[in-house]
Amino acid sequence: METVRRMRPLLGTFVEAAAVGAGAEKAIQAAFAAIAAAQQRWSFQDSASELSRINAGNGAFVPASRATVRLLVLARALMRCTQGRFDITVGGHLVMAGVLPDHGGPAPLPRGCADDIELAPGAVRLRRPLRLTLDGIAKGYAVDAGIQALRRAGAPAGWVNAGGDLRVYGELALPVSRREPDGRIVQLGQLRNAAVATSLVASQRDDSFPALVIAPDGATAHAGVHTVIARSAWRADALAKVAAVTPADMRHATVLGLGGYLPGFPTPH
Repeated sequence: METVRRMRPLLGTFVEAAAVGAGAEKAIQAAFAAIAAAQQRWSFQDSASELSRINAGNGAFVPASRATVRLLVLARALMRCTQGRFDITVGGHLVMAGVLPDHGGPAPLPRGCADDIELAPGAVRLRRPLRLTLDGIAKGYAVDAGIQALRRAGAPAGWVNAGGDLRVYGELALPVSRREPDGRIVQLGQLRNAAVATSLVASQRDDSFPALVIAPDGATAHAGVHTVIARSAWRADALAKVAAVTPADMRHATVLGLGGYLPGFPTPH
């Protein structure tokens, strides 16, 4: 069965969506629409996004879509079970570092904690002046939304790849490789009915690639390329950040306990 592939600039990168079957084109367009909606909701750069409105809420409840509340439920839970290794409250730190834009309002704290995020049906409130950033999970969640759209449109198999956050389903196997900091390409094997994501921690600041992984107090972000495989893209995306701030001797067990695994280790059953 022929595979149809299309690409579109979204999420600050190029997103490829692919599907098989007679309705592949329609399914791919539905996937792109779902991903575009995610971008509109969760972009830190866009001052009109749902995320930016929450950040500007000044301690009040801000109306939020079901998808946004669901994403924040997952992110907050992961903050708690990783003791802050995964942390969406570090937007203030990144604004101060010049990595993320300052949209105005009261000066933010560098970071907060999970209890600062109060969730209610259809609304979100920040208890302290924080800036949430969903860059460590939202791209993966958007990939999952694209996959759901492909499935709902009837595509029996397909994939979505958003700048390396990749998920594939159905009777397909995709070869996955990773570029190392020294330029080498390492083959990681075939990906089937799973997702993969990678985080880079540079040994020094690179203004051409200003993204930062912020370690919790008392911890260190470990230089290198950190790849995680999981059933869903949001989990792989978030756990790649957890791997980056976890010591090497604890990394595999930590990621495995959170529902992912590292390439090169035995696949969990």
